[in-house]
Amino acid sequence: MLFDTHAHYDSEAFDTDRDAVLSALPEKGVGLVLCPGCDLPSSEACAALAERYSYVYAAAGIHPENLEGASLADLDAVRALAARPKVRAIGEIGLDYYWLKTPEERARSREFFDAQLSLAGELSLPAIVHDRDAHRDCLDIVRAHPGVRGVFHCCALSAEDAKRALDWGWYLSFTGNITFPKARRALEVIAMAPLDRLLVETDAPYMAPEPFRGRRNDSGYVYRVAETIAQVKGIPTEEAARATTENGKQLFGMV
Repeated sequence: MLFDTHAHYDSEAFDTDRDAVLSALPEKGVGLVLCPGCDLPSSEACAALAERYSYVYAAAGIHPENLEGASLADLDAVRALAARPKVRAIGEIGLDYYWLKTPEERARSREFFDAQLSLAGELSLPAIVHDRDAHRDCLDIVRAHPGVRGVFHCCALSAEDAKRALDWGWYLSFTGNITFPKARRALEVIAMAPLDRLLVETDAPYMAPEPFRGRRNDSGYVYRVAETIAQVKGIPTEEAARATTENGKQLFGMV
């Protein structure tokens, strides 16, 4: 059974068939799913889904693209959500310099990222980190919180930067984009990283893998990520599936 460690089932892309998709996952070989929030409403929605399905878990946090109108006082609500038994991480949090262009926007996102990593440390929860075009600042802020562990979701780090994150005790998670023809750097990171630090995810409804690219993604396609990791590592797919599932359970406290 696979563990899709990052899928946005609160997304409006699932409004017409959310329950049907989630109910079908066990028969597709998906035994666990983690649904991360991106703001307070989506964090609440993910927590509610986790309470409805035994194999769904949640994370709570404020994404760097969702900071408009947010204040650091909102982290009290994140803290309250994190007290629910099936909320197992602070996330999705981090930096995004692709969308946030101005110095003011970027500085504010760094402030929120730092504060949410502090919250993860306070609560002894892992963090789910979004890092787009902000590797240096993201790693610097993570390094400033040596007591916090977590995962770089949809990992886009270079092999050198990924090794730094691994040395600090972090995990690396990969999605369907590793099946794309131009995924060379991600495959180099997978080849370098120990199997016991790798996770698989879909980032549903985004990032559907080949040969399903362009479709709405869901956890039923996460097997393609495990297959690709297995190919890079030269191991059976079943071994990659078993290892990444156990890694996710360890990180998110399900053992």
